[in-house]
Amino acid sequence: MPGPPILTSPPKASPGDRVAVLSPSFAAPGFAPAVHEQAMARLADLTGLTPVEYPTTRRLGASARDRAADLNSAFADPEMRAVLATIGGEDQITVVPHLDPTLILSDPKPFLGYSDNTNLLCWLWTHGVAGFYGGSTQVHLGPGPHVDEVHARSLRAALLTGERLEVTDPDESEDVGRDWLDPRALHEFGDREATEPWEWAGPPKSVTGRTWGGCIDVLQWILTAGRFPADPSVLSGGILLLETSEELIPATEFGWIVRSLGERGLLEAVDAVVVARPPASSLEVRPTKQACAAHRQEQRDVAIETIGRYNPDAVVVVGVPFGHTRPQWILPYGGSMTVDGVSRRIWADYA
Repeated sequence: MPGPPILTSPPKASPGDRVAVLSPSFAAPGFAPAVHEQAMARLADLTGLTPVEYPTTRRLGASARDRAADLNSAFADPEMRAVLATIGGEDQITVVPHLDPTLILSDPKPFLGYSDNTNLLCWLWTHGVAGFYGGSTQVHLGPGPHVDEVHARSLRAALLTGERLEVTDPDESEDVGRDWLDPRALHEFGDREATEPWEWAGPPKSVTGRTWGGCIDVLQWILTAGRFPADPSVLSGGILLLETSEELIPATEFGWIVRSLGERGLLEAVDAVVVARPPASSLEVRPTKQACAAHRQEQRDVAIETIGRYNPDAVVVVGVPFGHTRPQWILPYGGSMTVDGVSRRIWADYA
C-alpha cells in the first residue's frame, strides 16, 4: 500500500517579490477590468508583493494550450515566488494535460485558487507539492469596500508568514456580490446575512492531518478522468475538504457524489471531513431567505448522514467559511489542519 504521499510545502515569498496572477480557467479580468485592477492594487498593498500578469490573464477565450503555457512559464520563472488564480471556471480539466511537472518540482512555489482550480491543486498534490484552497483575486480582493479580515489574514499567512491560525466564523456571509459591471461593485459588498452555527458530528476527538479535496462539482470530473491515485490509502489519516459551487446543485446530487467518494474508499480513508457553508443563490437565481436556509440545512443533513454511513469514526464539521462564500478563509491544500471534535475548533497551518 502506498500510504500518504510526501508533500513539499513551497517556501514563502518576501515583500518586494514578484507573484504571477493568471487565469487558468475563465479570464475574468478581461470581462471586468476595473474589479481586476482594484484587486491588483489591494494585493500589493496587503502583501508588499508585486503582481505580474501574463498574456492570457485578460484574454477571453484563450486556448487551453496558451493558458497552460502561461502556467508553465510562471512556475519556471525563478523571479515568480507564488502563483494566484484570478477566478475559476469550468474547463481547466483541459489545461492540465499541457502542464510540465518538472517545472513545479524544480522550483516549487505556492499556488492559490479554488473552484475549477481544484484541477490544478489536485495535479500539484499528486506531484508532491502542497498549495492553498482559496484566494481568487477577482472575487475576494477586487470587489467591495475592502478585503475581509479573515481573507487578508489567511492570504498573508499563505504567501508570507506561514503561521498557524484558528479558522473562525466571521458571523456574516454572502453568496454573491454586486454585478462586476455595476460601478457599485468596487465599493459595496453583496447582500450579507448572519451565518448559522457549524454542525459537528462523529466522535469527540482531535484530528491533525494533510488536506485534499475541493469543489465537489470538479472532484467528480477529476476522478472520472482518472487523475487521482487508484489506492485510497493515499488519504489515510487525512482531512477531506468538500464544498459546492454557484451551480447550486441540489442536496440530493451532492449526496450522490459524496456516496461515490464513499464507494471509492475515500471517505473511509480520512479521519475528518470539513464541509463548507454552501452557496444557495447566484446572480441569476435568487431564492427566498427561507429557501436558502432550507437548501443549506438539506446539504448539512445529507453530508453528515452519508459520511457517517461510510466512516462513523470520522470527525465531521459542516458550515465552515471556505470555497464559494465571502468572507472566505484560504485553507491549506496538502498542508496540515487540525479539526478538534472535542473543543469544536479548527486550526490551519500555513507553513
